[in-house]
Amino acid sequence: QVQLVESGGGLVQAGGSLRLSCAASGRTFGRYAMGWFRQAPGKEREFVAAVSWSGGTTYYADSVKGRFTISRDNAKNTVFLQMNSLKLEDTAVYYCAGGQDYAATTNSYEYSYWGQGTQVTVSS
Repeated sequence: QVQLVESGGGLVQAGGSLRLSCAASGRTFGRYAMGWFRQAPGKEREFVAAVSWSGGTTYYADSVKGRFTISRDNAKNTVFLQMNSLKLEDTAVYYCAGGQDYAATTNSYEYSYWGQGTQVTVSS
């Protein structure tokens, strides 16, 4: 049974930073792509960032490019999302997602497993 558990969310002022973590269990972590998505109140879930099985390929939404960095530690079965220069519009529940194969993808339907989410709130 695959489990994804996010942590690291919280309240931060605009311009600040947070680092989200997602600990995975239940399958060979290093064989699969991982992603981060987010959902703000009243909005649909949207892609944030993705990383391939090796960490060699990454994708970002235009809205976070240059501010967020996705990375992974396959030895620790963990994927990270470093968020810098946070903006009010980054406020959302952030979800970690486990891919169906090794290639990074921006499409939510290509992710089979989802965490419970962690709240990120950016204040002015």
